[in-house]
Amino acid sequence: MASFRVKGGNHLKGEIIPQGAKNEALQILCAVLLTSEEVTIHKIPNIRDVNKLIELLGDMGVKVTKLGPESYSFKADQVNLGYLETEDFLKKASSLRGSVMILGPLLARFGTGKLSKPGGDKIGRRRMDTHFFGFQKLGAKFKYDSKNEIFHIDGKNLKGCYMLLDEASVTGTANILMAAVMAEGRTTIYNAACEPYLQQLCDMLNRMGAKISGVGSNLLTIEGVEKLGGTEHKMLPDMIEIGSFIGLAAMTESEITIKEAQVHRLGIIPETFRRMGIKLEIRGDDIFIPAQKHYEIETFIDGSILTVADAIWPGFTPDLLSIVLVTATQAKGTVLVHQKMFESRLFFVDKLIDMGAQIILCDPHRATVIGLDRKYPLKGIRMTSPDIRAGVSLLIAALSATGTSIIDNIEQIDRGYQFIDERLNALGAEIERIS
Repeated sequence: MASFRVKGGNHLKGEIIPQGAKNEALQILCAVLLTSEEVTIHKIPNIRDVNKLIELLGDMGVKVTKLGPESYSFKADQVNLGYLETEDFLKKASSLRGSVMILGPLLARFGTGKLSKPGGDKIGRRRMDTHFFGFQKLGAKFKYDSKNEIFHIDGKNLKGCYMLLDEASVTGTANILMAAVMAEGRTTIYNAACEPYLQQLCDMLNRMGAKISGVGSNLLTIEGVEKLGGTEHKMLPDMIEIGSFIGLAAMTESEITIKEAQVHRLGIIPETFRRMGIKLEIRGDDIFIPAQKHYEIETFIDGSILTVADAIWPGFTPDLLSIVLVTATQAKGTVLVHQKMFESRLFFVDKLIDMGAQIILCDPHRATVIGLDRKYPLKGIRMTSPDIRAGVSLLIAALSATGTSIIDNIEQIDRGYQFIDERLNALGAEIERIS
């Protein structure tokens, strides 16, 4: 496994362009299966999870053409459904959590689907119930092979219906939406996720000929159509990477400009970092973070300790809580970080404590961070990246620390951040990839 050797203490400076959104890419790429016509997609991030999904689509018979560094065309006119019966398919699909979203398009267009239990981050239990509940409401029938952990789905003759989702799952909503676009009649999805990624998917499907209304709300109405056509689509910049760069700038006392950030699609992310005391200026569609020696965490109006918690959109995304937590270690003040959605995502804080951070892990969901205004800088250590977001948080910690750190299992970081070492080195970081 590869590792990063990180020399801490450098102040970075310059401009950086965020990659295309990973979480959008996984949905959009699955949607190419809905049509036999060509679909062109721009701003595709060059990261492990996305590349593995593109490879899986190619193995299924989709014609994949690379048009440029971040642009591809896809043509799914000869999808090989027999490939779904192979061990190779089950192995590749199980190693990639985003592969579950091929089910919706397969059911919509071909009436059948098969999937092994998906993999992904070790951040706690992530239920598939919402996906399957939606498919069943549309008329799909499931068989689960518990011995081999394989789901067999019969989705012939899907019919529109009303459904109230048990949770506003982003991937669940996307999957059900893609199954419903060619179901007979009208489908209404209440308590739908409404993240910008979902809005992008809806806009893309509508350009392909779908009839989806309520985009951007938690009540989606889909009028089924017989077929969809090709389209061209450009992805949003990755809001998680943007938030990571804001935290990085504060931690390392760096002056960074995040270019082409699509600020109007970031929700409360900029304001949340402002509440952490971080100065940032919106300059058109760019975010400028000046170098700052000190930043102080706000309190609530009554003087009580600030709580930053994740919530469904337009609340604060859970993928940035790890960044908030590590950024708070060098701030002045105290914050309670409450990770509601995943029970194992805070388990990387022991590494930060080993580096010298003042953190109390209250339980699997809550951590209190006591920022001592850089009086005790973090020190470099050897550590392991447990998941994508924790991995980047540890990288930010290492860049701000005194001495040298080694971060093992950086494959996790590579799953979500493209060329992160090269891009940060261009700003003045010293990150070496070692084996």
